[in-house]
Amino acid sequence: MLYYSIVFLVIALIAAALGFGGIAGTATGIAKLLFLVFLVLFVISLVLGRRPPAT
Repeated sequence: MLYYSIVFLVIALIAAALGFGGIAGTATGIAKLLFLVFLVLFVISLVLGRRPPAT
């Protein structure tokens, strides 16, 4: 998921450099959303992974 957010960020940077404002804004929004989902899943996996094993 982090890979896709980086890909959309690169697309947004290229589109902004070429002057395509609408595409750049959309790609930036998608990149932010994917990065937020990645962070939430990462924190959840850290919390659940540190629990002691059930006996």
